[in-house]
Order: sequence, then structure tokens, then C-alpha cells
Amino acid sequence: MKVIHLISGGDTGGAKTHVHSLLQGLGRSIQADMVCFTDGPFTQEARELGIRVDVMAGRNPLAALKPLREKIGREGYDIIHCHGARGNLMGALLKRSTGLPVVTTVHSDPKLDYMGRPLSALTYGNLNAWALRRIPYHIGVSDAMGDLLIRRGFDPQQMFAIYNGLDFAPRTPAMDRRAFLAGLGLDWPDDAVIAGIAARLNPVKDMGTLLRGFAAAHAEQPRLRLIIAGEGQDEAMLKGLVQELGVADAVCFAGWLSDTDSFYNALDINTLTSLSETFSYAITEGARFALPTVSTQVGGIPYLVKHNVTGLLFQPRDHEALGRHLAALAGDGDLRRRLGERLLEKARAEYSIESTIRRQLDIYETILRREARKKERARDGVVICGAYGRGNAGDEAILQALVTEMRSLDGDLPIWIMTRKPKATRVRHRVGAVYTFNVPAFCAKMAKSALYINGGGSLVQDVTSHRSLWFYLFTLSAARRLGCRVMMYGCGIGPIRTPRNRRKTGRVIDRSVDIITTRDSASIDELKQLGVRRPQVVLAADPAVTLPAADPQAADALLEEAGLHPRKGERYLGVTVRPWPGFDEKVPAFAAAVDYAYQRYDLIPVFMPIEGKLDVSAAQKVADRLQHAPVHMLCSSPATELAIALSARMDIALSMRLHALIFAAVRGVPLVGVVYDPKVSAFLDDAGQDLYAQLDQVTPELLCSLIDAAARRRQDRRALEEKTARLIQLERRNSQAAAALLSGR
Repeated sequence: MKVIHLISGGDTGGAKTHVHSLLQGLGRSIQADMVCFTDGPFTQEARELGIRVDVMAGRNPLAALKPLREKIGREGYDIIHCHGARGNLMGALLKRSTGLPVVTTVHSDPKLDYMGRPLSALTYGNLNAWALRRIPYHIGVSDAMGDLLIRRGFDPQQMFAIYNGLDFAPRTPAMDRRAFLAGLGLDWPDDAVIAGIAARLNPVKDMGTLLRGFAAAHAEQPRLRLIIAGEGQDEAMLKGLVQELGVADAVCFAGWLSDTDSFYNALDINTLTSLSETFSYAITEGARFALPTVSTQVGGIPYLVKHNVTGLLFQPRDHEALGRHLAALAGDGDLRRRLGERLLEKARAEYSIESTIRRQLDIYETILRREARKKERARDGVVICGAYGRGNAGDEAILQALVTEMRSLDGDLPIWIMTRKPKATRVRHRVGAVYTFNVPAFCAKMAKSALYINGGGSLVQDVTSHRSLWFYLFTLSAARRLGCRVMMYGCGIGPIRTPRNRRKTGRVIDRSVDIITTRDSASIDELKQLGVRRPQVVLAADPAVTLPAADPQAADALLEEAGLHPRKGERYLGVTVRPWPGFDEKVPAFAAAVDYAYQRYDLIPVFMPIEGKLDVSAAQKVADRLQHAPVHMLCSSPATELAIALSARMDIALSMRLHALIFAAVRGVPLVGVVYDPKVSAFLDDAGQDLYAQLDQVTPELLCSLIDAAARRRQDRRALEEKTARLIQLERRNSQAAAALLSGR
């Protein structure tokens, strides 16, 4: 493979480090050459690293177009890889004439690249914006940068993420802490707790917030000190602010430091206060020295720095929160050690230079594979329809599982989702998306796709709405007429109550669908009663049973934010209720059961919503009736992996919501179900879970007796996990059926 990289050649900071280390590493596996449009320190350092560099300098950027086109034709490159505004402009102009795939790495927010330089923003900024739209493939330096570009309308299915990798091999700093401080002229006490930051002194880095937060923390923790390593336009203003805040004796402006190893070795706390960031090398540099990190929650930083797990985060410009975090770290050596060690462990595993090189090679291979695929296939991809984009964590779990399974079948498969919130779905799942009721748009996608999936959940029912049933039946029929293979995936069927709807449902499914996989045996019986004969029907399971859980530490951090102390051995009752006809009459029974679990078994209730505001409002009604138990409530639905991890942290789950029961069941948590819909009891029966009651039969005594029975099962979670393991095996039938349809069998 041969790849040509185009870059201006005047780059500094993280972009320079990324490109140099990337090309040096790639050169061991492929031919990776670089063309720069400026000669200087950047190109000289590249040559010293053994990178093949060709300089095409000149004030007119278009003058290099012809020789560059000739070089590409002569050398026989496979991919053009661009970096920065000038590289992007050249790549966009070369795309059609060379016929090569073009990809660009976006190192920073293009709208902030020329912050404070209006003339450059008007010229280079607008040219870069034009070029970016004409380059088909994009790489964000962090998942967050990819998300930002997707929100701005770039194609999520041609978006990749890569992180600034670092060499984590052990290195001995040139100077120890004492020598380093002496070199800066500092005579700070040995017990000083030193925070530091290495960054340009410009508006985007927002050092003013750092100094205000530091001053507040220093007032509480006088041992705290601060070293600022960097130069820039804000230096005079920041030095004036230090005097104004009265912390001049505790702050050192060290200027630009080339010996960063000695700098980080001298610190106790690493900081970053940027307003915008892709993924800062300063974070991984600090991680290499196991430094606890306090950073703004921007860009790709939260992917490495998890709040209260591998560091502490705060919102941009919130100097008060920063001050609290710095004071907490300055006063607690164990906290500094714990956060620093976890950060090093995560960074070493996921953000090494070796993983960056492997990721870049994977991206190149994917691009070449997809380019060849476009030429080979007239119809390609899958359209997935369901109750998506409505804020229901259960439906989003189904979608996540579906997308994951489709990609496990074919990593290059184009995926389009019909959703109420296309923008949010594109970002969350990195898929194409159209508005659920935009008929021309989804029909256009069906006409080009190989498979249509009516995906998961109880979509085929008329309890909540006749119109939703008719709509889903229409999509099944339309997909068939437009040439798709059609599948109903891990679904629940019914209840369908009116005779007219039953006749119509049976007729449409029988004529339009190729394969139906159901999540419970009751749905198979319902299909037979509807007169469905032609499609193949397979008993499977809800796709969500296969989803992984987040890191348990992330679940503990969320519980701590809710005022709990999981590290102290607390035990919890997970409670998920929902508004439903008859629920209000049963609120006293739920409250009595929660109080009973707290008094009898010392189980602290944690109210965990599945569908945002709806479940929170129902939970609040129960909480208002509690007489003994404390109230700890999550006020929004957590991300799916985190919801599963939270469920695993519970000792007993008391739930009306199907997916709260599913999340808990697959983690071996004893269940107490309250059935408002046949789908809930169907799942519990198939999972071998018999502790449930119908909503209309709920009494305080009944719920308390079920909690007693669940408490007796707490010691044998393995047996409960084994019961649900059968469901995980059954669920594989969903993807097997989809694979058969995609392959034309």
C-alpha cells in the first residue's frame, strides 16, 4: 500500500507530533510519503525521523497542483491523506482528476482554528470548510471530534476516529523533582502539592479559569502550587491576573519547556482548562507519569478521563468546580494515587502509539475495501425501523444491539435507521438516519438496500395506537415492493385487539415478510392465530440480552453523584416504574414495598428510569409516599452500557419496565416484576423467572412477599445467570437469520 500525506508544513503542537509519529510508524508497514507546502522545522524534524518528505513551496497554493498530480500518477499511490486547510484544499482538488480515495484527519475544530484572527478565518477558514465538504472520508482525532463533524452534517458511515498515541515505554527523566524546580528558580517546600499545565497561552486554553480555580483551592490548601509551561498571546494578561488574585508566590510561568519528562515528573496533579480540544497530548503525557488529572469535559477527553474513575472533570469556564477538584486532590494523597494509577492503566491499554498505528492501517484498508465494494454491488445495506429516537433506553438498547450485530456480520454494511431524531441517532450509533415519517426519504433508501428490518420491541400491536400498527405494516409492504428482503427481528407480536387489525396484520405479514424471529414463545402462538403461514418463524430473544456493561467503576461514580457510597458496601434495590393506567392506585403498594426492603434487608432504593421524564414522574410519586427509606433518584436515562452496569450493581430489581428486567436478569440479579403488558410476563417466563405479579393484582403484602423470595435468591446469582444464558444462546438466531437474507439464502 502507498499513501501520500499532504500538509502545509508549518504545523506545531499536537498536530505536528501526531503526523510525525504516525508517518514514522506507518513507514514500517507501508510506503507513507509526505508532501509539504512550506519548508522549515516541521520538514526538517520529519526527515530526521526517516520520513520521506517532498517540499512544494510557494505563495500560490494552486501552483503545486500540477506537479503533485504528476507525482501521484508516477508513484502509483493508493490513497491521498490530507491534514489541515492547505492539505484539504489540495486533496479536494485532486479527488476527481486522480480517481483516488481521499481522506482527511481533522486535528481540531475547524471553526476555532483561526480564533482571534478574522482575516485568516475569512480566507483559509472558508477554503477549508469548502474542501472538507468535498472530501469523502474523515478521521477525527477522538470520537468527540467525529461526533462534532457528524452533528455538522458529515457522513457518519465514512467517519473514523483515531487517538494521539504515545510511547508508554519507561523513561527516566533528565532531572528529578528537586533539580527541576531549582532550574526554574523555585524554592518550594518538599511537601508542596504541585499542579501543572502544558499548553499555549491563548484564548482557547482559557488559563484565566485555571488561575481563578487555583486561587480558590490555594486558599483552602496552602501547600498547593502551580507551574504553567507554555508561551502565547495571553501571557501578559495572565501574569496580571496572578497579581490580582494574590497568588504570585504560588504560581510559576515556566515558558516553553522542551524537557516535558522532567516537567511531568515534578507534578502531583495534571490540569487542562481548554474550551475546545480534540484529544490533548498533555493528558496522555500526564497519564504516563500516573498523574491524577483535572480537565474540562470537552472533546475526546472524557473517553480517557472518566469522572471519579480515572480523573475529575468540570464544565468549561467553571472555575468554582475546578477549585473544588484541585482542593480535594491537594488534600488527599490516596485519591491522587488511585486516580493516577487508573488513568495510567487505561491510557497504556488504549492510547499507545502502537494502537494508533494499527488503527490507521485498519482505516486505510477499510477505505480501499469500501471503494471496491461500491463498484461491485447494485444494492447494498440495510434499513432498520423501530420506535427509535424517543428517549426510551429500552428501545435504544434494542437499536444498539441491532447495529452491533449487523456490523458483526459485515463491518462495511451501510446501515440506515428510521428514527424520530436523525441527528442524535447519527451521532450515537454512527449510522445513516432518516426521519421516521419521511416517506420519500426512507423509500429511497429501501430502493437501494438489500434488507429491511422491522427491528425489535412490540411494534406490531394496537394497544397504544392503531396508527402506529398501520404505519409499521405499510413499511413492511413498501420494503417488499421496493425489492428488499424483509425481516422482523427479535420482535414481540401483539396484543392486536380489533378483528379488522388482526385480518390486515396477518395478510400483510404473510405477503411481505421472509423471516420472523420472535423474542418469546407467546408471539409465535399469536402469529399462528393471525394466519401467518408463509414466512419462516424462529424463536429467538430480545437483542438487548447480548449488550455489554460499562466499567463497574463508572456505575459506582454515577451512584456517588446521586449521594450514595457503593465503595462502603451499601446494598441497593433498583426500582423502575412507569406511568400506566392503574399505576396511580398502586403507588402506596410500591412505596410500602420499598420501605419494607429498606427496613427488612437494608436495601437502599435507587430509582432508575428507562424512559426519561415519564419514569421519573412515576418514580417521584412513589418517593413522595416513602416513610422510612431515603430517596436516591437518577433524573435521566443513562446510556445503555451504564444502565446495564447499574443494574448489575443492584441486589434486587423491582421493575415494571421490560428492559430494566432484561438488564438485571442477564447479570444474575433477582427480579421482582410487575406486569402491565403480556410482553413482560412472556420474558420472565422464558427466562425462568417466576417472581412477578399483574399490576391490577398488586398489594403491599404481595410485593413484600416477592421481595422476601428474591432476597433468598441473592446468594445464588450464578444460578440466575445460567437461566438467562439460554436466552443469550437463542438471541444468536436473530443475526443468523439476517445473515441468511443478506447472503441471498
